[in-house]
Amino acid sequence: MGRGGCRPPALAALFYGALAAVALLGVRDVLFLYEENRCSMTYMYEYPEYLKIKLPKKTARRYPAYELYLYGEGNYAEENKNLLLTGIPVLFLPGNAGSYKQVRSLGSIALRKAEDVDFKYHFNFFSVNFNEELVALYGGSLQRQTKFVHECIKVILKLYRNREFAPTSVAIVGHSMGGLVARALLTLKNFKPELINLLITQATPHVAPVMPLDRYLTDFYTAVNNHWILKAQDLRNLTTLSVAGGFRDYQVRSGLAFLPRLSQHDSALSVVSSAVPRVWASTDHLSIVWCKELILATIRAFFDLIDENTRQITEDPKKRMSVLNHHFVRHPAKIFEENPEAFTGLTGAFIWITVKASKWTYSVYNDSDGKYFTFPLASHRKSYSHVYCENSMLDTSSWIYGCMNSNSSMCLEGTDLSWRAELLPTTKVVILKLQDYPSLSHIVIQVPPTVGNKYTLDCEFFKEDSRRVQLPVTHLFSFGLSSSKITLNSTGLLYNVQLQHFNQIYQAFKIYIESHCQSLKERKPSVYRLHIPWSHEDSVVVAKVPSSTEISAKLHIAQPQNDSRVPELNIYSSSDCQYEVILKTSLLQILGQIIRFHAGALPVYVVSNILLTYGGQLSTLISAGQCSDFSLELVRTAKPYKVEPLLSIVVFLQGFNWFREIWESLSLPEVDAAVLSSQDAWFPLVSLILFLLGTGIAYWNGVFFSTSLRLFSSLWLTLFRPTVLRKENKLITPRRFCVVVSLALVSWTTCGAFAVFLIYLQYLFKVIKIHVNVRAEENMFNGDSDCSKETSQNSSIYTVKNQSSMDSTSKATQSLCNSTIAEGISSLKMHVTILNLVTWIVLLNLPSLIYWLKNLRYSVRLDPDPCRSTAIILVCILEILMNSSTSEVKSSKLLKIAAKVPLPLSVAMLAFGRMHLYKDSLYILNKPHKF
Repeated sequence: MGRGGCRPPALAALFYGALAAVALLGVRDVLFLYEENRCSMTYMYEYPEYLKIKLPKKTARRYPAYELYLYGEGNYAEENKNLLLTGIPVLFLPGNAGSYKQVRSLGSIALRKAEDVDFKYHFNFFSVNFNEELVALYGGSLQRQTKFVHECIKVILKLYRNREFAPTSVAIVGHSMGGLVARALLTLKNFKPELINLLITQATPHVAPVMPLDRYLTDFYTAVNNHWILKAQDLRNLTTLSVAGGFRDYQVRSGLAFLPRLSQHDSALSVVSSAVPRVWASTDHLSIVWCKELILATIRAFFDLIDENTRQITEDPKKRMSVLNHHFVRHPAKIFEENPEAFTGLTGAFIWITVKASKWTYSVYNDSDGKYFTFPLASHRKSYSHVYCENSMLDTSSWIYGCMNSNSSMCLEGTDLSWRAELLPTTKVVILKLQDYPSLSHIVIQVPPTVGNKYTLDCEFFKEDSRRVQLPVTHLFSFGLSSSKITLNSTGLLYNVQLQHFNQIYQAFKIYIESHCQSLKERKPSVYRLHIPWSHEDSVVVAKVPSSTEISAKLHIAQPQNDSRVPELNIYSSSDCQYEVILKTSLLQILGQIIRFHAGALPVYVVSNILLTYGGQLSTLISAGQCSDFSLELVRTAKPYKVEPLLSIVVFLQGFNWFREIWESLSLPEVDAAVLSSQDAWFPLVSLILFLLGTGIAYWNGVFFSTSLRLFSSLWLTLFRPTVLRKENKLITPRRFCVVVSLALVSWTTCGAFAVFLIYLQYLFKVIKIHVNVRAEENMFNGDSDCSKETSQNSSIYTVKNQSSMDSTSKATQSLCNSTIAEGISSLKMHVTILNLVTWIVLLNLPSLIYWLKNLRYSVRLDPDPCRSTAIILVCILEILMNSSTSEVKSSKLLKIAAKVPLPLSVAMLAFGRMHLYKDSLYILNKPHKF
């Protein structure tokens, strides 16, 4: 930044470049290194139509930006134009910047399903238009949206008044923040909980906001989650399903989409789409609303939830949970039955064949004769603990039974064990523990006559210990250089590989599975499932045999404290193949996990580093009389040992009751790290890593900022002639007072973020002019500045007089010019750092500005405005700061105190700003500005 500064050491630039590269590698893993999109697109068979529902005048006047629509297609849309509705109402709520038209996938598939049953049952899908508001970034409209949805529910139910099967409640499907709005309905004073009996949320961040940019957003979350915990008994009649998108959804990580664990009732279920039967695919944040496989599972569940007597969604909470578990957790490859018959008659002219072997395979192709294969259990109970069977025919008929007739090889009726089966992508399997069925004498496998179908059945008896293998995971700091390895030489059909010590979210591994077979015959594909026992976040991979397959192993939810279960890799294998499992730590995926869980806190660490740098500049100003360069001061001052030890000590002490009592007595908020630790989203080194990443980002942010200012000043010098900046002796002038009052009025009457943006532009313009003048003054050595001209004039005047007088005057003038340049450079460095801090204030408040601009046609004033008071304070401070210089700062008696303020502010920011980003603006405003 001119001759007055010096370049930072090359080693420091290399170090911070490496830190920035590490951050980019983590970002790359989150944004790009995930499984391919395995979802099919949902298509409409007829042109979709959206019928606008007329709202009461009072509601329309109170919520002018919101609307309610009814979805339809073709003849169905025409029939519903008179609103004589007879179906089951479902209300779709879009999320952040979402469109009401996103309901079309659900509505279209539900319509096709209704046609399949000749409209015996059908659903009416409604959708709310929230004007595509950015509610994930601005929380001021969440309460308004919630109240509007309440009005919509009342309007929808009125449409069915006096119908034969009139509904008394509405099912809700909420995407993203729409799911949170649906949950917030229960917090309204006049809302009747019985108006909702089913809530399905798609990629909704239930636990906490993705980016807590204003207090309205965090307060809304606190109110909703506290109500659901404290009023859990009142929610027993509401069944809630939360579906997360998995690792493809980088906007809302799946851990945030898991509903808070409520021990009082079991009417809530949280799953990841990769674990949902017949879906087995991760979805991104938008595709979750149109993923055909997931929409089909949802619509199948809706139709199974219908009560035949009321022709509405059943009022029985147990049945609702049974249906959801059937379609979203464990699918037995059978059509849902609420109360399946305990015994089934085994009739028909089938051939009975007794199988005494412990391992059995049967291939079926164009078999005209039906068969029953019976497996006597008496001879196997002593030698084996389990029986495993699999069937590659993926129909929904029963196929495996338990028989209690111990005297004959035939059985007239048996227990239908098909309900114990589980559907996988290429087969359906059942595992029975013999000890749990002491009364069974035989296992019966039914093979019906087949024409044109080819499938295979396999069964085997085994000891559990022989198929369970323990594989310790590699250490976090092995960096992929070491590995754990096992070889499965058995000829079995199923292996369970237990991944020991795999229980934290910061662990990430690559698992390589290599299969080698003895012969080259065609085989069914192998299925590999990573099973996480404490949450429904399994992932399933289908691989050809023989092959080499790579699986990523990482968690959405850490292992709960009281849970001792171990994650497993289930290998559904071919019997004559050998499997080799190799596990290695993945450093890139660990970085990805840190970014996935903590990227929202990076702005806090960047600003904290800038604050420390600003404090260092003030200290240098005291000691050397000049403000140091930003990059050099960052290298010297921004050290993690200044802030991290104190935070770690506080978090440690908060584990003791006596310290928590003292902390609460001082009315201090809970440290964010302690909250994250209670959510199992924190570990000791993460803060240090984030601080270093923040330092790297701050360094290159400063380089980019300085380079941009240099380019702007060059452009300015090219277009305009530099002018001398006027210096006012008074701190408050009429012009400055008018500017402050004008911007304060703008903040109060329109939008605080808009006033902040205006004062920021004014400050930016001022700094560019300072930069231009400094560069112009530096050109005095080329003889084109005022100082050079003055020196020449003095030289010609004093030529006639004595030479010594001329030399002393010239030196004095030259010294004055040098001190002026040095003063200008020093002031410029100080202003660049302050402007850098203000830039982050602008960025953190930008969402409310965008929201205000988008809704300007409805209201000139943003209400509520999270930035109004901040803007007024900031306008007053910046109007003074932008007209200050380092010479005025040096003369201040408060400079020594001011230089010590940034360190405690930085510590406070890291302690309380990670989960409350809006507080960062307040900490920046509290930086030393009154000198």
